[in-house]
Amino acid sequence: MLIIDAANVIGSRPTGWWRDRAGAAADLVRRVRAAVGAGRLPPPVVVVLEGAARAGEPEGSAGGVQVIHARGGGDDRIAALVGGAAGGVVVVTADRELRRRVEAGGAVVHGPRWVWEQVDATG
Repeated sequence: MLIIDAANVIGSRPTGWWRDRAGAAADLVRRVRAAVGAGRLPPPVVVVLEGAARAGEPEGSAGGVQVIHARGGGDDRIAALVGGAAGGVVVVTADRELRRRVEAGGAVVHGPRWVWEQVDATG
């Protein structure tokens, strides 16, 4: 399972996302789905949205990607997903504290650049 800390990934690029958090979230989810469809990201992929970004994409599964809305902190939701997962989990985040928490739960962590390389690849 691949879990993406959307707030952290979106915030890693100065694209003006702060003016339209919902739009930035919708764009990330669309691009992640395209990368899954092209075989650049292995399903299942979970994208965790929090705060205003939740308005950008409804909860649910489509195209090998499940969108989850964190009601509280996204980090807590991601840590809970790692704790409840069976098998290998990869988490994409640059948050040091979240990294520590999920690695303690057995997850492998990649930084945002890793997922951007997958969604930005052409073909």
